[in-house]
Amino acid sequence: MSLLLIRHGETALNVARVLQPADTPLSDRGRLQADALARRLRGAGLAAILSSDLPRALQTAQAIALACGLPVTTSALLQERNFGALRGLAYDSLGFDPLSRDEAPPEGESTAQFHARCAAAWAMMLQHQAAAGGPLAVVSHGLVIRHWLQSGTVQRDGVAQDLAALANCSLTVASARAPHPVSLLADTAHLDGGTGPDRASLSGG
Repeated sequence: MSLLLIRHGETALNVARVLQPADTPLSDRGRLQADALARRLRGAGLAAILSSDLPRALQTAQAIALACGLPVTTSALLQERNFGALRGLAYDSLGFDPLSRDEAPPEGESTAQFHARCAAAWAMMLQHQAAAGGPLAVVSHGLVIRHWLQSGTVQRDGVAQDLAALANCSLTVASARAPHPVSLLADTAHLDGGTGPDRASLSGG
């Protein structure tokens, strides 16, 4: 059985390269991306949908749910890393890379706290997949999915791809069985010229 790991659709603040407040919604382009992915997954035999409760992820999950006739279960464990007081600020104006700093920004999460939450989210996902008994779609965020891909949570042997830009609405498929080999990595084949990823967007968010 499979875990379908999905980054949410594009937001205006992704394109503007701003660290996003929690309430950031999808842009018009992001909604089109979510609809395109929903059409791709309509015949995928999904058993359940799990999503971050942040609006940009939930709106993406709701598009998939509408196409597949399934409800959405949300979890705060799947939220993007909390950058606290830095949220709402332009990434390129900070003079440092907050995505790679280990210490917690004011009112935010440290790398250690974030990684622990990602591990808890993964364990929860496996429980949901086992209960559903079929493929589980999981809609989350760039840094969360990148952590799973780079931390050894999943096995990427034989599936080589640069993860510098984990595109909005990209699809990664991993086995729900350990060691969780990946069969599809950061794929955007469902996005066309009008909804294709903006490579200049901020890849965490």
